[in-house]
Amino acid sequence: MTSRVAAAIDAAHAAGRGAFVGYLPLGFPDLQTSIDAAVLLAENGADVLELGPPYSDPVMDGTIIQEATQTALAGGFRLRDTFTAVREITRRVEVPVLVMTYWNPVMQYGVDRYADDLLAAGGAGLITPDITPDSAADWIAASERTGLDRVFLAAPTSTDERLDLIVQASTGFVYTVSTMGITGERAELDAAARGLVDRMRSRAGAPLRACVGIGISTPDQVTGVLEYADGAIVGTALVRALRDGGLDGLAETARALSAGTRLPA
Repeated sequence: MTSRVAAAIDAAHAAGRGAFVGYLPLGFPDLQTSIDAAVLLAENGADVLELGPPYSDPVMDGTIIQEATQTALAGGFRLRDTFTAVREITRRVEVPVLVMTYWNPVMQYGVDRYADDLLAAGGAGLITPDITPDSAADWIAASERTGLDRVFLAAPTSTDERLDLIVQASTGFVYTVSTMGITGERAELDAAARGLVDRMRSRAGAPLRACVGIGISTPDQVTGVLEYADGAIVGTALVRALRDGGLDGLAETARALSAGTRLPA
């Protein structure tokens, strides 16, 4: 099956842009506003949406995202709301929707049931930050059965053997970690991300789509990442914009970030 996420990245490139992947937590500040925010993000330049159901132990997330997810949990967000949100968002926009989820909720829900319900809601796949391909046989089988994308994370500390496994198992793109640690905004991005993308490209037996995330928060940083990667993933800057400026603030920030995706002629 054709990957909708890969197709969106390729379409951005055909239009002379790198891909803009935008992250928002579901349920923040409430479920309906988070749905409207995701739609607005798609309408203001995001090529792929990355939506995070709140989780009680978000080990990868920085302070701003953690605070947002705590607000969502306190507001009564339930796992099933994920599928309600994805269904409503994909009804309103055609941008592919990936769910960024820690693995425990998927296991609790049932891997095949989760895959089937995500597919039925119009979702495109999962980003799974805390499970590696060698531990994900059930999910790999379910994604192959359903055609959902599976996006694994590659880090600068990954061994060559681990990178081979990640590249072979990932579809859509490989989530390339710009720097070790939690998400958030950083004044300067690691040179390690460029080296990591080079390592993966040199080892990939097929065309590799690499999107870089963690620490990207400005249009200039988006532009810099797209010198060597296929897409830039932005989260914290968008969550802050929504928190501080509401939907209008989010739209303004999304447009500014999207303007950074233009590739040199």
